Amino acid sequence: MMLTNDVELLEGMRIAFIKSLNSIVASDFHLGYEGAMTKSGVFVPKVNLSKIIESLSAAISTTGANRLIIVGDLKHDFSDIETDEFNELHDLMAFLKQKKVAPVLIKGNHDNFVERYSEPFKLLVCGKEADIGNYLFFHGDELPEIPSNRPTMLVMGQEHPAISITNRVGKREKLRCFLYGEYKKLPLLVLPAMGYFSTGTDVNTRNKQQLLSPIFKRTNIDRMHAIAVGYGSTIDFGEVSKLRGL
Repeated sequence: MMLTNDVELLEGMRIAFIKSLNSIVASDFHLGYEGAMTKSGVFVPKVNLSKIIESLSAAISTTGANRLIIVGDLKHDFSDIETDEFNELHDLMAFLKQKKVAPVLIKGNHDNFVERYSEPFKLLVCGKEADIGNYLFFHGDELPEIPSNRPTMLVMGQEHPAISITNRVGKREKLRCFLYGEYKKLPLLVLPAMGYFSTGTDVNTRNKQQLLSPIFKRTNIDRMHAIAVGYGSTIDFGEVSKLRGL
């Protein structure tokens, strides 16, 4: 699905492709999630990394991209890099190296201490935001500082957006989604989480005060378009306001 002349939301994937940067863009991998859950006494199957690599492989094959921009929360644990996180980070970087795709990380609030592995893994680690080409990437746990040259688009993660719809017999279904709208008169694209277990925040059942990202306190989320991803398709469901109560 073409969002603009330069930005494509890859069909059925939680990944965007920016043609002018020859880059695929994704967010919120949360590597090491299963290990963290096991330590807390909850066992979940180890599928997160394999599902992420499967999606990235399809995106790379489809686009021919030579760069992956990760918009925060590459790892899961807030503290030091745990063994599971290190092992999965190693495997992901090895996959990207084999595909000849350069990884770039915009630091999220979970990405503490990741810089120590930037050199051996050839991972470019940026700060809380990065101006790449005509795009401003930031994770979303803090408000962005808009550069004077006014970027073409703002791109963020962090919120794990989704929409929730209930049918007539009361069965509820949640679909992860992109959000597309405006902030300070600039186009704003919010990415869904790549993490397998990060099912998302139902933006059509909550008001802006219940959302994590501070940017939603200063923008009209009801005017944003919810572009859902599921069952191999990417579909624009229209403005969030029209999805409330469904």
